[in-house]
Amino acid sequence: MALLDTPDIGDSTTTTAIRGEIRRRKSVKADAGFEIGDGLYDSSSSSRTNSSDDGESLNNVFNENDKQQIGADDETRGNEEKIDQGGVKKEGETSVLHYAYRPSSPAHRRIKESPLSSDAIFKQSHAGLFNLCIVVLVAVNGRLIIENLMKYGLLINSNFWFSSRSLRDWPLLMCCLSLLIFPITAYLVEKLAWKKRILDPVVITVHVIITTTAILYPVFMILRFDSAVLSGVSLMLCACINWLKLTSFVHTNYDMRSLVNSTDKGETESKSSKNELFYDVDFKSLIYFMVAPTLCYQISYPRTAFIRKGWVLRQLIKLIIFTGLMGFIIEQYINPIVKNSRHPLKGDILYAIERVLKLSVPNLYVWLCMFYCFFHLWLNILAELLRFGDREFYKDWWNAQTIEEYWRLWNMPVHKWIVRHLYFPCLRNGIPKGAAILIAFFMSAVFHELCIAVPCHIFKFWAFIGIMFQVPLVLLTNYLQNKFQNSMVGNIIFWCFFSILGQPMCVLLYYHDVMNQKVNSK
Repeated sequence: MALLDTPDIGDSTTTTAIRGEIRRRKSVKADAGFEIGDGLYDSSSSSRTNSSDDGESLNNVFNENDKQQIGADDETRGNEEKIDQGGVKKEGETSVLHYAYRPSSPAHRRIKESPLSSDAIFKQSHAGLFNLCIVVLVAVNGRLIIENLMKYGLLINSNFWFSSRSLRDWPLLMCCLSLLIFPITAYLVEKLAWKKRILDPVVITVHVIITTTAILYPVFMILRFDSAVLSGVSLMLCACINWLKLTSFVHTNYDMRSLVNSTDKGETESKSSKNELFYDVDFKSLIYFMVAPTLCYQISYPRTAFIRKGWVLRQLIKLIIFTGLMGFIIEQYINPIVKNSRHPLKGDILYAIERVLKLSVPNLYVWLCMFYCFFHLWLNILAELLRFGDREFYKDWWNAQTIEEYWRLWNMPVHKWIVRHLYFPCLRNGIPKGAAILIAFFMSAVFHELCIAVPCHIFKFWAFIGIMFQVPLVLLTNYLQNKFQNSMVGNIIFWCFFSILGQPMCVLLYYHDVMNQKVNSK
């Protein structure tokens, strides 16, 4: 900003005014720069910070003799107490309010965007808005908790953890323990295959029988005995994990035998070190694999140096807390909502939408708690106890911009299994990429249906349809991502269809089907 605007610099009156202005500027302490808006004074210099914006420097305005005279006058008056046109200096402190931002100073100096404009919104810090969202979330959920307690009272009880009905589920427990027979049998078959006691076609046939029985046996036990839904879901999850591990063990050993028997000497020699490791099937490595937090078999895994006992204890405490939180939300919120609702496909469409949206929030909380408890806490606890080194059980799926990207980031153990034992084998056998993706979704839909429909004793294929519906959503979000680069439209579609609408709809459908089945059985 131009403090002086006069062309007659040689005039004595002008020189006197300039000297007074310079004295006021030098009277500011060296370490007390003053800033108002864009009018900045450098704390280490008597000149302005934006001299290029305000005009030419004083060195170009005044001649050398004037500056020497002004400097001499300033030195003689440096320690004196004075009042000069609003600039007051007393005991080393100076008020600069009268000349720091003059009325003639330019307030607008360069082109600037509004902080929330499209060009500048991602250059700003939004920590305050994030804090506001947390405050609003706490306030809204606090009100809902109080309203729920006033309406229903405290609904959670000890039956959530243990009930007399759980004693009737001992056949499912015995079935879960007996699943260990199948990996032992598969090991014996592989041992004979490596020693060339049986041919590969026989080995494949026996393994197909073993893996098929490993998945059908728990299905039969659940359908045979009237057990709790939670017990059936737990058994089916164990059975599916056991099947995936067995398939990986068999497929890996078959591939290694193929490499050993290969007639391509160059290929065999280049991989001889790996072949030596896999040549003799190790029972200890199989046992470790069956309990390790992975679905892909290999002879050895990256291992950590030691077990952090204190860390494991802290994670166990978190696991108990978040499991209790899940139980509280289910008993206090989800159960009353589903009990007081009608079948979403039989009645008013607006009523069904209202029920689904009302159920979506507590269902989302339970789903997020489930993810945190299983994929982060439990798998990390298991990995720490087994000193399992690769703990990438999930990636930042919450930032996925397409549905396809979400499925690649959400469940890394299953994703690695599909890529290794399903997707790339399909490509190597000449199956197109689109068909291979469709096969992967089909398999995922089958296992989701088994884990939900079998324990509920209902085969309406709601879970299967929900997973297969992801295929058109993959195509849609990929199209939007290609059309609008760096767009989060796919992420919004995922949260809306998968978490806000899809899961609550499945919960209502299966609940009412189970209730109707119980009524009809009576």
